Parts: sequence; C-alpha cells; structure tokens
Amino acid sequence: MNFDFKEILSATMILFAVIDITGSIPLIISLRQKVGHIQSGKATIVSALIMIIFLFLGERILNLLGVDINSFAVAGAFVLFFLALEMILGLTLFKDEEPGSASIVPLAFPLIAGAGVLTTLISIRVEYALENIVVAIILNSFIVFGILQSAGFLEKKLGSGGLGVLRKVFGIILLAIAIKLFSDNVKMLF
Repeated sequence: MNFDFKEILSATMILFAVIDITGSIPLIISLRQKVGHIQSGKATIVSALIMIIFLFLGERILNLLGVDINSFAVAGAFVLFFLALEMILGLTLFKDEEPGSASIVPLAFPLIAGAGVLTTLISIRVEYALENIVVAIILNSFIVFGILQSAGFLEKKLGSGGLGVLRKVFGIILLAIAIKLFSDNVKMLF
C-alpha cells in the first residue's frame, strides 16, 4: 500500500469538483419533492460502489461492450442536459415507474457517479495510486451523505422562492457542465 496524503487530498478535491454535490442541492430537493423521500445511505453507498468498481473495471467493461470513454461521456452529457432542462424549465422529462427509485436513478447514477466522474476516475488513475483514489472516493462519499441528509433542512431554510431561484441558477450551471462534457468528448468521436 502506498498511501500518500498529498495524492489523497488532490484526488479528493478533483472528485469533489467533478461530483459537484453542492451544485446539485436544488436537484436533490426537487427529487425529494417528487418522490417524498430519498434514501441518503443507499444513494451514497451505490454511488461509491459504482465509482470504485468503475475505477478498477470501467475501461475493460466499456471495451468489452465496444464503447469508448468519449462515447460514454457524450451519453452522460445528454442525461445531464435533460436534468438541467427539467430544472430550468420546470418540465418533467424523467418519469419514475417506482417512486423509490430516485435514490439510485438519477441520484446515485448519473448525478453523483455520472459520466464526468467516471471518466475522471479513469483519467486520474494515471497520476495517482489506486488506494489513494479509493480513499478520495470514500471521503467524497461522506460529504455526499452529509449533503443528502441535510436536504430537508436546506429546503426549509431556503423556502419555495429561494429554491426556485437556486434550481434555475444551478440548472444553468448543470447545463453548462453538460455542454462542456459533450463538446470535450464529441470531437474525439469523429
């Protein structure tokens, strides 16, 4: 084992920025309003498992399916794009057959462990030791859990007007992230 505090800190900061759980607060609250309850622990554990499994097997799984990283990222960009449209325009594009499923889709995947995060994990494998990245994933999972747990408190403090403004602002930011993810990867496809 080659634990390095500096690598852990760097990988944690990179993943925190890409996961952008603080920017997802309006969407989390919106999902909570739609389905009534979000299982914070379940969403956190599933997203952490997705990230860890993808860290070790992601590139091989995608290669086995004949999908390259850029195609995967472009597909993730479309999902984020539609989530952003929901936030900005107040539309409902994602319809859940099972109300309880919001904890897994779209929360754990693709919101927390989305294409941008999974692509980043493959990218940082070159720079950092695997055990340091795993620790970074676990540290980010604690942050994610804390924010998911406090969604109800934040909803009460912000009120419906504050939530509406926050949802639209972060919807535009999410839209920008989706467009950047799309533009960075679509040129690699051709």
